[in-house]
Amino acid sequence: MSPDIERLITLQQLDDAIEDARRKIAAHPQRLADADARLADAQARLDSARQRLKENQDAKRDLEKDAAVFQTRLSKYKDQLAAVKTNREYTAMQHEVAAANTELGSVEEKVLERMLEADTITADIKVAEAALAVEQKAINAEKAAMDQELVVVEKALAEASGKRTTLLAQMDPQVVKKFDQVAKFKKGIAMATATRDGLCGACHVRLRPHVFQQIRLNDTIIQCESCQRILYYVPPPAAPEPSVTHPS
Repeated sequence: MSPDIERLITLQQLDDAIEDARRKIAAHPQRLADADARLADAQARLDSARQRLKENQDAKRDLEKDAAVFQTRLSKYKDQLAAVKTNREYTAMQHEVAAANTELGSVEEKVLERMLEADTITADIKVAEAALAVEQKAINAEKAAMDQELVVVEKALAEASGKRTTLLAQMDPQVVKKFDQVAKFKKGIAMATATRDGLCGACHVRLRPHVFQQIRLNDTIIQCESCQRILYYVPPPAAPEPSVTHPS
């Protein structure tokens, strides 16, 4: 294989590594934000449950105030009942007592409903607190891993960039220019292999037989007539030699 093609293959590998590292570095803030969003969701579920409990307790207190009003009214009616002097007044007062008892009973039933509801909400809060704790621990570990990964990726980017600079200094500027021109229009992929059945490995267009034969030699820069990528050939691995069994 010619030195130019070897260097071009290495240049493509370095560019791929650099692009991959840059993508990972660019994605790092969003990955952190996604982790924070998951934690915020868990916190929001806990906050919602706590708000429901507060609203429940506020409603329960309001009902208890209403119950106190009805209880006071009922005590007042009972006192008045003892002081009436005619059957008509007695009957009327009994109606008032019955109505107050009904209203008090209705409010006390609602208070009981709020108490039962509070038990359910309290259980929900405990579940949400546990879920938040688990999520917080998982996200802390995830962020630590992402930060370590970022350090590794940044180091890999620096190393690949340094190797690329060194490699470019060893290459023919015209060869580099051709590589860069193709890479610019092919999303960074300027090199492609020719498959063993004579196709461009990138665009899968069949190569003309004599062109394919030239590419297989790997001694000159040849571009795919369809996609313009620079082609090279990777021969199949050599078959293992059969073992020889010697007669005893």
